[in-house]
Amino acid sequence: MQKIKNVILDYGNVIFMIDFPKVRQAFMDLGIENPDDFFGHRGQDSLFDAFDKGEISVPEFRDGVRKKANRYDLSDDQIDTAWNALLIGVPEGKHEILENLNANYRSFLCSNNNELHYAYCMNSIKEQYGVQNNDQFFERTYYSHLEGLRKPDVAIFERVLDQNNLVAEETLFVDDSPQHLEGAGRLGIQTVLCSKERPLEQIVADLKLY
Repeated sequence: MQKIKNVILDYGNVIFMIDFPKVRQAFMDLGIENPDDFFGHRGQDSLFDAFDKGEISVPEFRDGVRKKANRYDLSDDQIDTAWNALLIGVPEGKHEILENLNANYRSFLCSNNNELHYAYCMNSIKEQYGVQNNDQFFERTYYSHLEGLRKPDVAIFERVLDQNNLVAEETLFVDDSPQHLEGAGRLGIQTVLCSKERPLEQIVADLKLY
């Protein structure tokens, strides 16, 4: 790897742990058939893409789920609970890693997110760690629903690079989704896959980032 000066991190399963089987079961319980085709790690229904990019509102998203499930009796709370079922939380020690990275590199967050998940995640870290949001851990944060762009679209990586005058080859991107790494890699950004076997702390140690 070339010398790294900038670090861009994904949020889900890099910092804030998520569990796809839990949301799969939750959607099945709502009556959604073929939940893996509806929403999953490697792909999702266009409803979620639109929600991730802020193109539809929370009520429109809920109505979309009702339509997909053919369950127009589902309450807002039932849908929100099912959708948030995959959100686990930030393990102890992750925020310290972020603080150390931010002290040694220009660091950024680039997350596919949506209004409901964002609210849940921010409330979670506030309750568990007493922090309002992720701003203190990064120079700048990019959430897809606020940017109108989502990974793996090259455009969102271009925005992070251009707005902060970053050189792609000097920038490391860490994500748990291979397709997102491919998007960043098209611009020459260095990439590393985060996984249960190789979590963020192991990546930091392996690359001697601090």
